[in-house]
This record gives sequence, C-alpha cells and structure tokens, in this order.
Amino acid sequence: MNDNTTHLLNTIDELKALVLQLEARHQDDKNRYHQLLEQFRLAQHNRFGKSSESQPAQLDLFNEVEEEVVTDSADNEQTISYTRKKPTRQRLPDDLPRTVIIHDIEDKTCDCCGHELHEMGRDISEKLEFIPAKVEVIQHIRPKYACRHCDTQGITTIIKQAPVPASPIPKGIATSSLLAQIITAKYQYSLPLYRQETLFQQWGIIIGRRTMADWLIKCAVLFTPLYDELRRIMLEQPALHCDETTVKVLDVEKSTCYMWVYCSGSDTPSTNTLPGIVLYDYQPSRHGYHPVNFLEGYSGYLHTDGYKGYDQTHAVLVGCWAHARRRFIDAQRVQVKGKKGSADLAVNKIQKLYRIEALLNGEPAQKKYAVRQEEARPLLNEFREWLDNAALRVSPKTKLGEAISYTLNQWEKLIRYIDDGLLSIDNNRAERAVKPFVIGRKNWLFSASTQGAQSSAMLYSIIETAKANGLVPYDYIAHCLEYLCANPGDIESVLPWNVKINV
Repeated sequence: MNDNTTHLLNTIDELKALVLQLEARHQDDKNRYHQLLEQFRLAQHNRFGKSSESQPAQLDLFNEVEEEVVTDSADNEQTISYTRKKPTRQRLPDDLPRTVIIHDIEDKTCDCCGHELHEMGRDISEKLEFIPAKVEVIQHIRPKYACRHCDTQGITTIIKQAPVPASPIPKGIATSSLLAQIITAKYQYSLPLYRQETLFQQWGIIIGRRTMADWLIKCAVLFTPLYDELRRIMLEQPALHCDETTVKVLDVEKSTCYMWVYCSGSDTPSTNTLPGIVLYDYQPSRHGYHPVNFLEGYSGYLHTDGYKGYDQTHAVLVGCWAHARRRFIDAQRVQVKGKKGSADLAVNKIQKLYRIEALLNGEPAQKKYAVRQEEARPLLNEFREWLDNAALRVSPKTKLGEAISYTLNQWEKLIRYIDDGLLSIDNNRAERAVKPFVIGRKNWLFSASTQGAQSSAMLYSIIETAKANGLVPYDYIAHCLEYLCANPGDIESVLPWNVKINV
C-alpha cells in the first residue's frame, strides 16, 4: 500500500469520525430543541390553560351519578365518562326561625256572580334573610360584702366577694365567643386581622390587629396541652400522611420557612376508621430532621411525596400515585395538540388503579386488601413492564422521560399501598389538609414572627381536626376555650370525639 492510499484511508476515517460527531451534535441539538419546546408548551398551559388536572377516573368524581362507557382506543385501553347531577335547590333547614308574611287579596268576591270566594290552597315560597352579627357587652358584677359590726368594734373587716370567672384572656375584654369568631375568621375563612379590624369598626368597636394577634398567641398557649395529647394519639395510629409547604416569617433571616402537616384517619367523618387528626408544625427549614423529631421514632406507615427528607424517619414510606400521575399529565400537556402518545397510555393505566379504589370507597380494610391483591397487583405488574421498556426508548430529559424516571425510582413506595387495606393510593389526605393554609397564605401573605407562625400552626390544627370529626370549628373552639380556662388539666373531655356539640 503506497502513501497516497494510506493518506486517503486516513482522510476517510477522519471524515467518518467527523460525520459521527456532527450526527451526535445534531441529536443533542434536536433533544435540546424538544426539551425547550416542552418547557414552552407547559409554560403556555400553566399560564393560559386549566389548572385542574381532574379526570373522570379520579376518586372524588365517583361520588357523582356516573355511567361507564368502554371504548376501543388506539391502545385498547378503557376510558370512563360520567354524567353530573343536575343541581337542585336544597330545602332550608326546618330549625331556622321563620317569619310568616301572608299576601292576601282584599276583594274576596267572585267577579262573575258576586258570591264569596273560598280558599282552595296556598302557594308557599321561602326566602333567606340575613341578619348581621350581633355584638353585645356582658357585664360581670361582683358585689363586695363587709361586716358592719366588726367595723364599729375596730376589728379589721374581712371583705367577701365572688371570685373572678375564669376567662381565656384574664383582665381582657374578649370572651370565648369573640375569640372563636376571630380565630375561625382568620384560619378557617382566611380573613386577615386587618380586615377583621375594619369589620369591627363598622359596629363601632375598636379592636386593633395587634391586640387580636396577642389574643391569638394566648389562645394557642391555652390549646397546647390539647395539641400535645392529639399528637400522642396520632403517633399510636398504624398509618399517617405528611406534607409540607412554604411560609414567610419576617423575623427569620432565611427567606423561606416551612409549615409541615401530619394527618391520621380520613377527612370524611363518616368513613373514619382511625381518629381524624390534623396537626401543623412550623419549622424554619425543610431539613429531614424536622419530621424525625416530630414523629419521635414512629415506625408505622407514612404516606408522603417523593421528598428524600422523609427517608431519615423510622416510618415505612408509602408513595403517592397522584404525584406520579401529575408528571404524566405534564407530559400529556407538551404533546402535539390532538395526538395521542405514551403519556396518555400511562395516565390511562393509572386511572385503572384509581377506578379500583373508587369502587372500594367505604369498604373495610380486609376487603380492600383482597381486591387490591386480585385486581390492582396484575395492573401494577403490567405497568412496571411498560415503564421498563419505555425507559429504554424515551430520553430522560423529556417530560415523559422525567415521569418515567420518577415512577421507577419511587416504585417500591408506590406499590406499598396494596400491602395493607388501611393504606391509601395517594397522599391527597395531607394535600387537602394543607390546602386551607395555602389559601390563607394568599390572603395574609406572611407571619410577622416565629411565635405568630407557631400560634398559626396550633390554631390551624384545632380547626382542621374539628372539621375531620364533623364538628363546627366555631362551636368547638368556643367550647374548648371556655372549658380549658376553667379545667386546664382535663384534656380528655375536649378531645373532638368526646365533645358533644350540636352541629
């Protein structure tokens, strides 16, 4: 082989290497283009599209009147449609006071013959009248008594007087009912204190927001023993839910702090098989040692999202299919409009799992376990096989690839719910519990101090626990404040399942 031939072969090899390099660069540019395109489509949807990701197969929608429709799609998957109930006006409660106004005619003679008319029936319509809140002053008068005889004999007179009634705010003007109103207005209905201040001004009452804030902190202190007892009972339960969200606190150097929420039981009192408890816990960071400290060695099941901080606890972690599904929903949103893809197939498979759970709603744990083993386990095995194959052909940098990677990484936690009938398919229990705080945060924006944030955690806990047990938060808080200031050591009597309040 001469030098020219050798040179030519070297040139060809160099050209081949250059072509391969250009092809690789082109593929990288192509992947980058699709990645940016996905981000753009997702940003467009988040800005202009529907924020809800609800689908007919999700659990809550099966409380509606429904009909199943089986259609053959491109991948032969089952889809479900439903029909909503037609809204109807609800009858007004019979126990509401009623003012009767009769609209009668003056001329009760017949226009034809002049004879007297007789009443043949009545049409009754009801309208709801709103009477603004009534504010009144309760005067506590304590007469003083002294002995006139001792006084005339030069003996030191002993003055007798009834003791001061127990009050949540000693020497303050606030009663239990007023405090319950302020607490529920802020923490149940998200009405900031400065707005409540203006409402009181409309009634001619001046109560500053700083005064109300001080009252809330003192009420939180009064509720602390009840909170501690609820926490003790919660840690005895076999399964818990946990989530966290951000909160801004002005006197903390870090810009972002966190409010953690822990739940047991259900937020639907009629289906509760475990005590319904919701506890908030304010912490200045998202470090994993915060749930470790709160749970104190708890070794039961803990429903969580994919945050790795929970791995430091002693609990058996249960994954959340709603989080996995949410990632495939994002992958759906970045697909070409009008076309079906692998993301649709994945969402459809997850919907089948939710369909099983919807039909098991309200069933005992033993039946849930049996049905999950028989019906959900084969679907999970099939889905895992699909994920393994899809992971080999889908770029991990795409939204679909991210969804597949997340689901595979969380797989052992995601399938753990079929191991026990007490477990849930997702962590929506905690997400629903933290939602009132998130809504409130949009109104009051931040906490002024660490003490205020801790008080908010305490009062949110009492309100959400009351709701989980079918109690009216205002009534429950007013009762607890009245009872605890007079009987601070009797916590058992004010546990939400022990309190008998007409709701």
